Amino acid sequence: MTFVICLFLVLMQFLWKYVEDMVGKGLGLDVIGEMFFYAALNLIPLALPLSILLASLMVFGNLGENLELLAIKSAGIPLLKTMKPLIVLVFFISIGAFFFQNNSLPIIQTKFYSLLISIRQASPELDIPEQVFYKEIDGYNLYVERKDQKTGVLHDVMIYDIASGFNNMRVIVCDSAEMGMSEDKTMLIFTMYSGQQFQNSNQGASSRYDQDFVPYSRENFTKKTMLIPYDANFSRMGEEVIEGSSTSNYVSKNLSELTVSIDSMEHLMDSVNIVDRTMMKNYSYLTFRNSYPNEKKDSIIRSNVNSDIVVPSPDTLLVSKKLEEQSSILQNASMKAENNSNEFLFRSLNKTTTQKTINRHWVEWHRKFTIPFTCLIFFFIGAPLGSIVRKGGLGTPIVISVILFIIYYILDNVGYKMTRDGVWAHWFGMWFSSLLLLPVGVFLTYKAMNDSVILNLDTYSNFFKRFFFIREKRKYPLKSVIIEQPQYNEIALSLRELSEDINLFLEDKTTLSYRKYWTDITCDKEYFSIKTKLEIILNKVSNSIKPDVLSKAEEYPVLINNVRVFKTGTTFAKTCMYFFPVGIIFRLLSVPFELRIKKDLKTIMRLNSELIMLATA
Repeated sequence: MTFVICLFLVLMQFLWKYVEDMVGKGLGLDVIGEMFFYAALNLIPLALPLSILLASLMVFGNLGENLELLAIKSAGIPLLKTMKPLIVLVFFISIGAFFFQNNSLPIIQTKFYSLLISIRQASPELDIPEQVFYKEIDGYNLYVERKDQKTGVLHDVMIYDIASGFNNMRVIVCDSAEMGMSEDKTMLIFTMYSGQQFQNSNQGASSRYDQDFVPYSRENFTKKTMLIPYDANFSRMGEEVIEGSSTSNYVSKNLSELTVSIDSMEHLMDSVNIVDRTMMKNYSYLTFRNSYPNEKKDSIIRSNVNSDIVVPSPDTLLVSKKLEEQSSILQNASMKAENNSNEFLFRSLNKTTTQKTINRHWVEWHRKFTIPFTCLIFFFIGAPLGSIVRKGGLGTPIVISVILFIIYYILDNVGYKMTRDGVWAHWFGMWFSSLLLLPVGVFLTYKAMNDSVILNLDTYSNFFKRFFFIREKRKYPLKSVIIEQPQYNEIALSLRELSEDINLFLEDKTTLSYRKYWTDITCDKEYFSIKTKLEIILNKVSNSIKPDVLSKAEEYPVLINNVRVFKTGTTFAKTCMYFFPVGIIFRLLSVPFELRIKKDLKTIMRLNSELIMLATA
C-alpha cells in the first residue's frame, strides 16, 4: 500500500512537470495511458526508498503505539532481533531493485524518452481563438473576429502568409471561411468566401527598381480554397534514435555497457589530450629554442652577446616592406590566428561535450548501486524512528517520511548536479546523500536499541535552559488538602543552619586555585549538601497555608546541579590539569557558573532571613 501511495505521489509530480507538453495535442487515451505506464515504471527507483521509509515508520510506530514493542522488549528480545526478518526482506528488495535498474530500466527509459520526445514534437490541436492572432501554424498567422460554435464557420478572417519570406508576404482577408483537414491529416483546407488577396513579390524584379518599386498584386474572389501544410498525425520517434545518440544513449545501457562506454570515452579523451599537448608544443615559442641541441645553446647565446649585429625588431621589418606586402602579411597573420583560435575552440568544445557525456555515464553507473543502498538506509532510519515516535497510521509517519525524503532529495540533487558538471568526483557526488544519511541511520538505531529519549521536548528544553543560563521558576500554589502542617520553628532552625553552611561555603570554596579546581572533591559535596537541604526545607514550606510564606518561597532561585561539568579526581580531570592549554580553557568556561552560584547563595541567605520572619510572625 505504501509503495502505491508513494508511486502515486511521484507520478503526480511528473504530471505537474510535463502537463504543458501533453495538453492541447489531441492525444488519444492509448498514448496518454502508455505514457503514464512507462512514467510509473521509470519512477519506481524514486518511489521505492520513500515507500520503505514510510512502511517501516508505520509498522514500528504501530507496534510502539499498541505497546507491542514494549512487550517484546520486556520478553528480553532486543530491537535488532525484532528487525532481523525485515532486514532480510529489505535486503532482497534492494537486490531486486539493482537487477530492475540494470536489466529492465534501460529498456523502459528508452521507450519512455522516445515517447516523451514524440509527444513534445507533436503538433498542437487546432483550436483557433477569437480576436487573437493564432501563430501555431508554421509560416502563417491567423486572425478570426468571430466563430460560430454550432456550424464552425469563421467570420471576418485575416490570414498572413509569410512562408515565402516577409518580402513576399501574402495577406488574405475574407468575410467568412470554413476549415477542414485532408483525409491523411497532413493538409489544412481553408475555403474562403467574399474576400481579397494582397501579395508582394520581389522575385524576378530588376535590380534597377529594387529600391524604388516592389511588385504588388491584388485579387478579388468570391470563393477561394487554400491548402496549408499541417501534419496533425501523431508520429512516434524510433527508439534507435535514443540508442544511437552520443549524448543521451546512457539511459539505454546496463552496467557492463556503461563500463565499456566510459572506458572507450576516457581512452579517447587521453588520446585527444596527447594530441593537444603536441599541438601546443608545435605552436609554442619554445619550439624554435628547443630545436637546438643543448651543447650549442650556450655558444649561440655567447656569440649573439659578443656580436655587433643589431637584430631588427618585428615592427621595423614590417615597415621596411611595401604597403601591399604589409597588408598581405597582416591579413595572413590575422587569418592564421583566427583559424588557430577556431580550431582550439572547436577542440575545447568537443572535449567539454565528451567529458559531460562521461560524467552522465558515471551518474547512471552509480545510480544502479545508490538506490538499493538508499533503501537499506531508509529502513534503518524508519524502523528505529518509528519505535521512538510510537505513532502509527498515516498521519505522523507520512509527515516525518516526507520531511526526511525531501532532505534526501535535495542532497541527492546537489550531488547529481555537482557530478554532472564535473565539480565533484563522480563517486563522491553520487554517494553524497548516502554518506550523510548513513550516520543518521546508525545513530537512530543505536538510540532505539538503548531506549534513549531523543524526541522528548523536555530534554531539549532543559539543555537549552542550562546552556543559555535560563532560570527556572518555582511554583507553590495553595493546597486545598494538607496532610501535615509545617512546623515553623523547625523550619526556622533549619534555615539558620542552612545560612551558616552557605556562609562557610562562600568563605572557603567560592574562590578556588587552579590546582584545587581540578582536585578538591569537598567543594562538590558541600554544594550538593546545601542544594539538598534547601529542597527539603522548601518542600515542607510548600504545605503552608500562609500565602505570604508561599509567595516568599517562590522567590528562591533554583540552584544548578554541579559546580563543574566533570567529576573531580578522575583521569580526565588530571589530564586537563597537567595539559595547561586545555585546563585553562575549562577553568575560564566555569567562571560564569561559579559567579551564578555565588549570587544565588547570597540571595538564599537573604531570603532565609525574610522567610524566618514571616514563618515565626
